[in-house]
Amino acid sequence: MTQLADRTKLIKPSVTLAIAAKAGKLRAEGIDIVNFSAGEPDFDTPERIKAAAVEALRKGMTKYTDVKGIEPLREAITEKYRREYGLSYRKEDVLVSCGAKHSLYNVLQAVINPGDEVVIPSPYWVSYSDMALLAGGVPKLIPTGEATGFRMKPAELDAALTPRTRVVMLNSPCNPTGACYDRDELLAIAQVLEKHSCLILADDIYDKIVYDGFAVHNLVALCPGLRDRTILINGVSKSYAMTGWRIGYALGPADVIAAAGKIQSQSTSNPTSFAQAGALEAIRGPQDELPIMVREFAKRRDTIVSLMNGIPGIHCLKPQGAFYVFPNVIGLFGKKSTAGKQLQTPCDVADYLLEEAKVAAVPGEDFGSQEHIRFSYATSLEDIEKGCKRIQEAVAKLG
Repeated sequence: MTQLADRTKLIKPSVTLAIAAKAGKLRAEGIDIVNFSAGEPDFDTPERIKAAAVEALRKGMTKYTDVKGIEPLREAITEKYRREYGLSYRKEDVLVSCGAKHSLYNVLQAVINPGDEVVIPSPYWVSYSDMALLAGGVPKLIPTGEATGFRMKPAELDAALTPRTRVVMLNSPCNPTGACYDRDELLAIAQVLEKHSCLILADDIYDKIVYDGFAVHNLVALCPGLRDRTILINGVSKSYAMTGWRIGYALGPADVIAAAGKIQSQSTSNPTSFAQAGALEAIRGPQDELPIMVREFAKRRDTIVSLMNGIPGIHCLKPQGAFYVFPNVIGLFGKKSTAGKQLQTPCDVADYLLEEAKVAAVPGEDFGSQEHIRFSYATSLEDIEKGCKRIQEAVAKLG
């Protein structure tokens, strides 16, 4: 058997993609699966964006670009942050990568040394801890719960920071909980961070998908003193239904961006040329599609929260952003399936729902929770209603 690198033993495959693949296999076998696992909008990419990419192809935009991304796209990103948050970045402060996940990976590779701590509020997006491990870092989790709406308290952050802390991860709106930090909460966190010398990695990929009039605030705009220590991560995948285009970006201190660019130059080189043309149109063009999509997501959120809370043994908070719910399923623990298997973990519950209800969702273990399951409501109202009915029927069969 081939001897593999030790780093491969530190990490696990993406459970989200694994569940989606399992659901896809069942679908290919002709089984009707309601898929709540995929973290991507079910809307099509707007036609104007697709047309821009097609036009770029027709004009011969099929060659390498600058490793850091085409200049017009990097300029458009700086314009976006100037327009929306009053922040002044140069194109040299921007690195365009193959998705926001790639942006996060590049930055962590550029700034983490072996033994450096990466502080991560939990529940967290599944890749944060493994990315930290791959960079030689030590993930340090700050547990949060339903009592605080899955939001980290400043005192908890303060207690977690040590001289070994190199990076603090912030994700608002959050995947998997949908939790968001309001202005006062973000300011209180910033006050804690100002007392330390760590870097802040702000994953803002869901910043346009918020509900009920919630106002998203940018950490650097709120606290300019943190600018030289904050790297902003964003992309076009979620806001413009462009997950497969793989375009994300990082903005931050020039030395960090340059170092992350060096990492990228030795791995992928530039992001796909014509996909960058599509991203340019997404950011610079009219933004009419986004509010339509968000209004639809809000309807879906309200529906799935109501239906989930009507199922005995399940309790679901209403998220403020993103397109996930993270219901607590501990009320199902100890119950037995008709096959006699006792449900003891979120993974057990997720497996039962896939087998019995033909509903795919992602168990909470890899998000840092032993009590929850993540459901994506980036799917139709019809599927949400059908899936929740199936779950209710499956739960009723438990003994």
